Amino acid sequence: MHRYRKAKIYKGYVCVFVCSATKAIHLEATSDLTSEAILAAFKRFVSRRGRCSFTSSDQGTNFKGASNQMLQFAQVAAQVLSITWKFNPPGSPHFNGLAEAGVKSMKSHLYRTIGSQILAYEEFSTILTQIEAVLNSRPLSVISADPNDLQPLTPGHFLTLEPLTIGFPEPDLTSIPLNRLSRWQLIQRMHTDFWKRWSQEYVHLMQERHKWTEPTPEIKLNSLVLIKHETKSPLSWELGRVIKLHPGKDNIVRVVTTAHGILQRPVVKICPLPGN
Repeated sequence: MHRYRKAKIYKGYVCVFVCSATKAIHLEATSDLTSEAILAAFKRFVSRRGRCSFTSSDQGTNFKGASNQMLQFAQVAAQVLSITWKFNPPGSPHFNGLAEAGVKSMKSHLYRTIGSQILAYEEFSTILTQIEAVLNSRPLSVISADPNDLQPLTPGHFLTLEPLTIGFPEPDLTSIPLNRLSRWQLIQRMHTDFWKRWSQEYVHLMQERHKWTEPTPEIKLNSLVLIKHETKSPLSWELGRVIKLHPGKDNIVRVVTTAHGILQRPVVKICPLPGN
């Protein structure tokens, strides 16, 4: 990864850390998959997010080597640091389902967003950090039953004690050809493209969860809902409170009115958050 001519190009990797309690995601760029690189990424993670007492990973040889080195380090400072590293059985990725889901959320869209572009380390690290903020801004559930409170609970609340919904203002660069963009504008374009792809998929995923557990989405008055909006800027989730239901002839609600600027939307365009 380098932007200068005649510079060596190296393959980059991403180490994904997922919290089992809060579903928060942390992304670290690594130069290879050796034990030393994984251990260095783990140290950077602990230095920024704090010590985790329990770590679970697959049976990769790089993770095993990092675990052995971490155990040696922990034995030297056993009274100060205590980390348990558990390996899942071989051929059982479902044992670490949250991490696998985090990898899936990031990998497919990141690959489509970057494409064949060659990024410098600073550019790759910047886009990873921005994608991390996007993933940690996703609404998880309702915080308050107050009809005037449109703030959902997100993984960012557990990391920064506030939602990660305030990003730098970015111009719309989707209509400009890629060969006319500067390097900084290219990173902004990647950030916007990832947001559009992933946010639409997340709303669709939330709707599918209700599809398999309920005959129709359970929409009630004062419910906090996530509104599907394809033109919102990154980290800007469209949320609203249901103030009116419009049932059909079969008494099934298919259209609702929200208090976010008094919008009338079909049920397929909204998704109730857990905890309503």
